[in-house]
Amino acid sequence: MVHSSIKLFKYYKLLADKAMAQISDDDLFHHTSDDENSISVIVQHMVGNMYSRWTNMFTEDGEKPWRNRDKEFENNIDTREVLLTTWENAWQLLFNTLDSIAEDDLAKIIYIRKEGLTVEDAILRQLCHYSYHVGQIVYKAKQVSGNKWVSLSIARNASEKYNAKKFDQISDEKHFLDHLMDESK
Repeated sequence: MVHSSIKLFKYYKLLADKAMAQISDDDLFHHTSDDENSISVIVQHMVGNMYSRWTNMFTEDGEKPWRNRDKEFENNIDTREVLLTTWENAWQLLFNTLDSIAEDDLAKIIYIRKEGLTVEDAILRQLCHYSYHVGQIVYKAKQVSGNKWVSLSIARNASEKYNAKKFDQISDEKHFLDHLMDESK
């Protein structure tokens, strides 16, 4: 379960990375109203969540007293470089923590806002949370990039060609994301 979760987290990170790489620095901070989150704000929120959830997850509540969640929804970062460095550091914490989890840790109870859940459920909870926000990042990046957007999945009107290529291959028992991770190198 941990191994598969790591692959999925890497996949969602890769989607967000590829989406953010397609847009300008200004577009990272673009929003049309005060109620709308820019990509940078979504990233700040994810980073704050990652630090809170993955720091000392076995010994401390996942909602840390030092976290200021409301501040995550303000534009606190103003350059791509700082935003992406912060992003990378948070993901590294997540992956280091996941690498340290043994299969027999999955049934242990940890707490988020004083609510007990198994480590396995906590991992799944965060995987769903991050995929939700990555979807927002991809959608917003696609919106601001206009006709310059390069699809991150099967492009429109390309399903038949994609399927023909897939069914031309020999079946194997690789994880369904292995080919995506190989292409990202």
